[in-house]
Amino acid sequence: MHVHDLAALEGFKAEHKELKNWEINDAYCGDLLSDVMGNAPSESVLITIQAHKNTVAVASLAGIRALVICNNRSVPSDMLEAAKEEDISIFTTKDTQFEASCKIAKALGRLDAGTD
Repeated sequence: MHVHDLAALEGFKAEHKELKNWEINDAYCGDLLSDVMGNAPSESVLITIQAHKNTVAVASLAGIRALVICNNRSVPSDMLEAAKEEDISIFTTKDTQFEASCKIAKALGRLDAGTD
């Protein structure tokens, strides 16, 4: 899966798509940024409700390629600017973190085809 594939998932909106279409090999769901920094795999997508520029800084340190901001939260302009500087894509969705995680897991081939 690649970062730009996230835009094709139902209910996902690209707020900033980095020109580099990074490969995504994994996903991590978390809101405690110290936990994300210590446990999120690199080359992954972070599913979170943390919509602020510190999330981008943590993603950059952890090698995270994209952020999915859930629960219909808006993305502030300073977060978008930081994402542009760090080559990190940002998507928003009205989905809960659970719903977004399921969609991403399915796109990564982590769920059985019969699971919706």
